[in-house]
Amino acid sequence: MYFNNILETIGNTPLVKLNKIVEGVPATILAKIETTNPGNSIKDRMALKMIEDAEAKGLLRPGGTIVEGTSGNTGMGLAIAAVIKGYKCMFVTNDKQSKEKVDMLKAVGAEVIVCPTDVEPDDPRSYYSVSKRLSQEIPNAFYANQYHNPANAQAHYESTGPEIWEQTEGKITHLVVGVGTGGTISGAGRYLKEQNPNIQIIGIDTYGSALKKYHETGIFDEKEVYTYITEGIGEDIIPSCVDFKVIDHFEKVTDKDGLIYQRKLALEEGILVGNSAGSAVAGIIQMKDRFRQGDVVVVIFHDHGSRYVGKAFNDEWMRQRGFMEPRKMATAVDIIAAHKELPLITVSTEQTVHEAIVAMEKFGISQMPVIDETGAFVGALNDHQLFSRIVREPEIKDAAVSGVMGAPFPFVEHDAPMDVVSRHIDKDNPAVLVRDLAGTVHILTKYDLISAIGS
Repeated sequence: MYFNNILETIGNTPLVKLNKIVEGVPATILAKIETTNPGNSIKDRMALKMIEDAEAKGLLRPGGTIVEGTSGNTGMGLAIAAVIKGYKCMFVTNDKQSKEKVDMLKAVGAEVIVCPTDVEPDDPRSYYSVSKRLSQEIPNAFYANQYHNPANAQAHYESTGPEIWEQTEGKITHLVVGVGTGGTISGAGRYLKEQNPNIQIIGIDTYGSALKKYHETGIFDEKEVYTYITEGIGEDIIPSCVDFKVIDHFEKVTDKDGLIYQRKLALEEGILVGNSAGSAVAGIIQMKDRFRQGDVVVVIFHDHGSRYVGKAFNDEWMRQRGFMEPRKMATAVDIIAAHKELPLITVSTEQTVHEAIVAMEKFGISQMPVIDETGAFVGALNDHQLFSRIVREPEIKDAAVSGVMGAPFPFVEHDAPMDVVSRHIDKDNPAVLVRDLAGTVHILTKYDLISAIGS
């Protein structure tokens, strides 16, 4: 058996039980893994439905251009369908979205325009306004308008909802969905409520979004709206695709918790998914008292984690925003940990240069401290200087080390951070000495520093 084109592979995504990450939640938690769609997100379902609906209504004609404001996933679904069906695509997104999403849209032939995030929705620069304007200016253009296109929710009524009902054998008690355009929760939620009106439909929102308060009060409160980092959920408008009557509860999740649980899903469940999935799981943890033993909770994992490698899965990006503890800078005693059990190899001032070279070769070292008869560190040798000197003066091999040694390696405190240690090491001085808490002296070389930086 084979498929005639990639669009036929959309849907029929797996349901996978979550385990470690939801310990303590008294319910069975099943994740609907939408990353197996060809565009790696649930948006493939509604993208294809919107195109087919527009074709049937004569809104999208051969050679046409699909225009849409998108955070990336809807654009990917539209672009894949456009490749198969022969349309052009022009997408407008905002600068909050990951670079990976933008690059992936370009990879499938779309033209992408990036607009500022921190502007009002009706501002001419907003991605809502720009996408609408382009759809009016470009000849033979179709504006997908996912926020207000009924085909968005209808796609999930026809596919996502029935799949969940069948996969759980009708045992589902709760559906948890991150809400952005509202198509998934509204379409799937409506279908499931028709099968069993007792099923609880729960939306995940983010701080900075107006959706939760609007659901609870019917009031659009501009004070609720501010810039947030979470991608894929939350809105600064009220999309008409959101059927608030279907939704029983909204749970807000912070940017930090969504990002942390996105990473935990990869580390604890081996599931590499997007920001909204992390927020959804964090929301489930927050709501654990809503669930009971025997409940079957289905949570939608909208998209793949590969689109977030520069953000959530980038330690430095996370630290810069205070979502991870700052990296603890290694100290001198940390850096020598790999060889702290090995004795320090030294040479005395009275030994010959030849003896020093033999010791270096035997122990595979490039530099060596020199001690006097009292055990004090009075000088240093390194193989580069010795080699250069011997080439010019072969007879010095029989000379005493005291006659050819350089200045002693400097000592640094055991708790000196890496940046302090590095100031002492350069082309003229390849090592420092460190006395640990037990009083034992160790050598720390530039190669130790390089290894520490790379670890």
